[in-house]
Amino acid sequence: MAHHTMEEDFNILEMNTEPCNNSNATCAKTAAAPPPQEQNNLTSSTLTKKCPFLVTKLHCQRLRSFTANLKEVVFGTKLAVLFPAVPLAVVADFYGLGRPWIFALSLLGLTPLAERVSFLTEQIAYYTGPTVGGLLNATCGNATEMIISLLALHQNKVNVVKLSLLGSILSNLLLVLGSSLLFGGLANLRKEQIYDRKQADVNSLVLLLGLLCHLLPLMFRYALAGEYHSIATSNLQLSRASSIVMLLAYAGYIFFQLKTHRQFFDAQEEDENEEEKAVIGFWSAFTWLVGMTLVISLLSEYVVATIEAASDSWGISVSFISIILLPIVGNAAEHAGSIIFAFKNKLDISLGVAMGSATQISMFVIPLSVVVAWIMGIEMDLDFNLLETGCLAFTIIVTAFTLQDGTSHYLKGVVLFLCYMIIAACFFVLKTPLINEA
Repeated sequence: MAHHTMEEDFNILEMNTEPCNNSNATCAKTAAAPPPQEQNNLTSSTLTKKCPFLVTKLHCQRLRSFTANLKEVVFGTKLAVLFPAVPLAVVADFYGLGRPWIFALSLLGLTPLAERVSFLTEQIAYYTGPTVGGLLNATCGNATEMIISLLALHQNKVNVVKLSLLGSILSNLLLVLGSSLLFGGLANLRKEQIYDRKQADVNSLVLLLGLLCHLLPLMFRYALAGEYHSIATSNLQLSRASSIVMLLAYAGYIFFQLKTHRQFFDAQEEDENEEEKAVIGFWSAFTWLVGMTLVISLLSEYVVATIEAASDSWGISVSFISIILLPIVGNAAEHAGSIIFAFKNKLDISLGVAMGSATQISMFVIPLSVVVAWIMGIEMDLDFNLLETGCLAFTIIVTAFTLQDGTSHYLKGVVLFLCYMIIAACFFVLKTPLINEA
């Protein structure tokens, strides 16, 4: 991708500029008068003196470009109606309004921001190529969950980290995928929906490896119950070792997806590239991405700081808020995109979005959180307790069985969606208090 300096941009404008006034001498000729060796030394101040119209035109072009980017980035989504919640959350925090209100406004504000971060990441991927773009999507695809997890770790709220990441996996596999199969099946009743089993099998296999790494600390704790030596220390060591293995496995999964076996995912990429093109420039997308990430960090800090107050005020357990509400906000982009592709009978893309995001959370974000907590001196393990780990195991197994035949219909979506509703009801009635680990 070619990038011009400011002087080169001015010279390009000079060559394509109409006369500034009615005189015979034009600004372009005036600027072109110096010898060639002096043209490269022209500065913006020199051009301003010789031809103010050029600089004014450049400023107008920049203003038009910013307006166009603002229209695409901010108003290019139906979730734009929730953007006013962002400044309202900041105002509520500044004036010390009720903490439940701050939590609710922050949660609403995070919804469009998470969707727009996904959009900006896709725009940057058009310029960086498939390899770098794939790595960027893998890193930023779940930016909201990662930021909330890091901020919760900083405040030593380990249970919030565990429950929110677990809820993200459940949401992607049951809610997002289930809704996609349901609405896609209803929209294509007279068509047989077929997808490639290869990528579904790969993601299921990796998710089962992650499930093993979650089951072992739980079984380890029950197996050593009643022993004299410290179970917590041994469990923590096992979890940290398992996290390193999971990160290595995820690196192998990325290499497999982007390099050695890209043919499994080529159809998905070709379908996406046939219909979409970059609508904003590289640096514009990068600047917007950085800005929105900073805003997400601010709102995530509000969410983490006020989650207990919202739980007490609303009479809802922290478990339900962390496992159900937070992941729905973080997965807004995946949910919308996956359903749209399912409507178009492109289940390969829907499966790639939902299962790819769940795989990333299980094999990258969770073990990364354990390693980061280790560095910060915080004890976080992979023991998610019996109920949570059981829900995770059931979710992965039922999803693998659902996708084993390579065809889909709306009943499969109904089953996955109802499974999610049952799990949500379970954690809604669960009134386990939040325990902050010192």
